[in-house]
Amino acid sequence: MNPPHEQTSPGPLSLNTVTVRDRWTLAQCIEGCARHGIPGISPWRDKVAELGLKQAARQIREAGLFVSGLCRAGMFPAADAAGRRAAIEENLRAIEEAHELGARCLVTLGGGLPPGSKDLPGARQMFHDGLAEVLPAARAAGVTLALEPLHPMTCADRSVLTTLAQALDLCDEFGEGTGIALDVYHVWWDPDLPRQVARAKGRIAAFHVCDWLVPTTDTAFDRGMPGDGVIDIPAIRAMAQAAGHDGSCEVELLSRRWWAEDPEQVLKLAKERHATAC
Repeated sequence: MNPPHEQTSPGPLSLNTVTVRDRWTLAQCIEGCARHGIPGISPWRDKVAELGLKQAARQIREAGLFVSGLCRAGMFPAADAAGRRAAIEENLRAIEEAHELGARCLVTLGGGLPPGSKDLPGARQMFHDGLAEVLPAARAAGVTLALEPLHPMTCADRSVLTTLAQALDLCDEFGEGTGIALDVYHVWWDPDLPRQVARAKGRIAAFHVCDWLVPTTDTAFDRGMPGDGVIDIPAIRAMAQAAGHDGSCEVELLSRRWWAEDPEQVLKLAKERHATAC
């Protein structure tokens, strides 16, 4: 994996608000991004709900920020028909929220196996069928459902969508209204990554950055600041840019270590690492 990434540079930085979720509200994140000169933001739906959808949209617009994505939707697998219907309804609400916020995409996860289930093909079929049901609403709203494959270690509890190839197969099938959220934390290990990123040409709706630490002490909440781990982020970013992505980098740290830090320092360091490690 040695593309000529020396010729390219990171595009605009965006803050995924989960990075400082324990210390800042969405209003504080918006103000902090504006103050630190971070031009983009990607809020989570629970924080949007706390502030209020219309108020969140207004404050983001007034701060002059672009919304690189809204987190998160998908997660269709459920133990029964009522659970699947509830997931559909929740996704329809998420689509409306993404439209109101002017988000570039709605990050869409696979969801894990239903409790007590070992039926992985069945869970993947539920994800497929859920996409099919909500896509007409996404298309009507002009919202891109950015399918985000997660690392295979999360297959049981977080995402039955585990490879970029699998996500792109769904994009090939469904077409309009679908795209890819490319998170380096989840795809860096894939030996087929260069070919699959090239295959994603024109369909990369979001590019998420953080780092894989060695050792990793938690499969969900031990992400590293870019530059602190083993991922060649500039190489993957260059692949994404060659595939037509605008280059924007969304810093997304699910990390108990960073959640405990002063958000002012987290944003300052994220901005520095965006310039030197992305």
